[in-house]
Amino acid sequence: MAIKDGDTIKIHYTGTLDDGSVFDSSENHGEPLEFTVGSGQVIKGFDDAVRDMELGGEKEFRIEPAEAYGEYSDALSQSIPKEYIKADMEIELGMMLLVKSPDGQQMPAKIVGMTEDEVKLDMNHPLAGKALTFNIKVIEA
Repeated sequence: MAIKDGDTIKIHYTGTLDDGSVFDSSENHGEPLEFTVGSGQVIKGFDDAVRDMELGGEKEFRIEPAEAYGEYSDALSQSIPKEYIKADMEIELGMMLLVKSPDGQQMPAKIVGMTEDEVKLDMNHPLAGKALTFNIKVIEA
């Protein structure tokens, strides 16, 4: 029977970037990915790709940034005074921090630059602006 919205399925998957590097796989997690199709638990392009597949089906598909984690936005990268970061915290390039938006929502930010007085934070998702290719196999539907 074809997979449709509302079905809970389990899949094994490997996700790669255009350069062939693996950014995620169910093997790394030690178990298949389980989700309900169409519920928003996974990115839209992933939901779209599994619809109409069958138990045991295998597929390779590509998701463009707009259907994955969005385009990279320069507006989500900004510098803040170093004094805004906890004084007892050792910071370094590449470090991830949790920051609060003006509405109080917490979001991850990566330190991408530092001067003596400022820290440049990038709040884009790490996969923003990247096309994603997945190889999947439906193991339970």
